[in-house]
Amino acid sequence: MQSDPLAALAGRRVGAHLPLAGGMVKAVDRALAIGATCLQVFADNPSAWRRRAAPPADLPAFRACLVEDDVLPLAVHGPYLLNLAASDETIWDRTVEALAAELRMASVYGAAYLNVHIGSHRGHGTEIGVGRIAEAVRRVLADVPVLASDPPPVPAGFRPVPCGPLLVLENSAGGGDGLGGTVEELAAIQEAIGDAGADTTRVAFCLDTAHAWGAGYEISRPEEAHRLLAALDAALGPGRIVMVHLNDSKAALGSHVDRHEHIGAGAIGAAGLRAMLLHPSLSAVPFYLETPGMDEGFDAVNMERVRTILRGDPLPELPPARARRVPRPAGRPATRAAAKPREGAARPRRGRSRAGAD
Repeated sequence: MQSDPLAALAGRRVGAHLPLAGGMVKAVDRALAIGATCLQVFADNPSAWRRRAAPPADLPAFRACLVEDDVLPLAVHGPYLLNLAASDETIWDRTVEALAAELRMASVYGAAYLNVHIGSHRGHGTEIGVGRIAEAVRRVLADVPVLASDPPPVPAGFRPVPCGPLLVLENSAGGGDGLGGTVEELAAIQEAIGDAGADTTRVAFCLDTAHAWGAGYEISRPEEAHRLLAALDAALGPGRIVMVHLNDSKAALGSHVDRHEHIGAGAIGAAGLRAMLLHPSLSAVPFYLETPGMDEGFDAVNMERVRTILRGDPLPELPPARARRVPRPAGRPATRAAAKPREGAARPRRGRSRAGAD
């Protein structure tokens, strides 16, 4: 566990997409163990249309841990089946219904962002696809009015989200008729959402570095990374990128293929990722890792590789497979995870030992 994880990350909020299957509070413990300063999760099965009707029993403890341990902001990643651009009415209707349910649940989770893939027009053309996206977003936001009685917690200096979770649309690699692969398409989507009558203050964008590489942006070169960020600010408006998926890529530049790789071990490399991490326009934007093998210890390996990049040190070789299996902390006993603390009792803070933590 890092004694001062924020300082070790040069003041940046960097975390990982971690599973909740082992326990919600244990996910926060794991974030602390790997030195993460923010967290992304699934709120439900990402490969199913049906969404949970009620929140998990240990959600209050999870939310309290995030705030007390300063693992913020929280992002919820939406299900993979959604296709906002679908022309098939059944798929489109199910997308709208599922996304509305997910937005409600993200609010209950205290998430600042609900991140979703934009989808594919499936051969019906960009114009039709963009129109379908805009109408889907309008319908979802109309179905889900501002829910948060108190705004989701975000770190000091970050964009406040007084209307509850932002609906965050993610750029694509552009394969399979996928939309949102270029700056111009993202700008067209934003304009169409406004023209459809949706409240654009509740919508923002996520930049996935591996997707940008697959779409043809040569962000391995720092000057090209800076150029892309400047183009996004010019086309969307400053501050419209509210989160980054920090991933290296196994794919070829411009291949329209989405294949994530470990930090600094892929085609983008350390220099390009460092340019993203340290860019002034992203100083109050969280970075979430979606690199391979999170449940095999790669979460810790890749977080350490981020810290190495930020220090400007050369990256070591990736460890052998056996060495990557980092023991996961036992966390709090199950009875404590869902229980309220005793009156007057305090939870351990960052940097202090806690039972079962590495």
